[in-house]
Amino acid sequence: MRYVTLSQLFEHPITQKYVKRSGMAHAIACAYHAFRLAKQFQVNPDHATKAAFLHDIGHYTWYRNGQWDYDLYKENDIHAIKGAERAHKLLIRLGEHPRAAKAIALAILLHTDSYLPKGHLHLDPLQRVVALADEADEEPSGDHHYRQISDARARKMLVALDRKVEDALLSWESIDEQSG
Repeated sequence: MRYVTLSQLFEHPITQKYVKRSGMAHAIACAYHAFRLAKQFQVNPDHATKAAFLHDIGHYTWYRNGQWDYDLYKENDIHAIKGAERAHKLLIRLGEHPRAAKAIALAILLHTDSYLPKGHLHLDPLQRVVALADEADEEPSGDHHYRQISDARARKMLVALDRKVEDALLSWESIDEQSG
């Protein structure tokens, strides 16, 4: 059962402000990658697409002398921490199931290790899907955050992805019930 759709997330002012700032085209591309990867990793496609869509909602723009400074961003960024908090609050506000909101927020928190001391993260399958979806759309020097998409095209793509998720959930939930 879906409590919140990607289309509902898109329309919310918080998403409009923060996901647009970090790159709506990138967020939608990542959601599509996550949908594809969810089947491969046997992950709930609803959770995967939401986490991938919102994964950069915590981005802060790092400028020096009026110019985007990628090195400054890499040195000081904690967007995954802020994003997990912001996404969780948004999902709960929109009526997402609390367990799903927590799982989605944790996947956002762990989609990158750029803010952690050197080490290796052990990701669960949902967290891995979101990290891989983000990696699949990355461009050098963060250029993926600057691709443009119109609101009309974004809505159309998210409505289409919502339909795909609904269809996939029918088979995913029946498999999940059989195994659990």
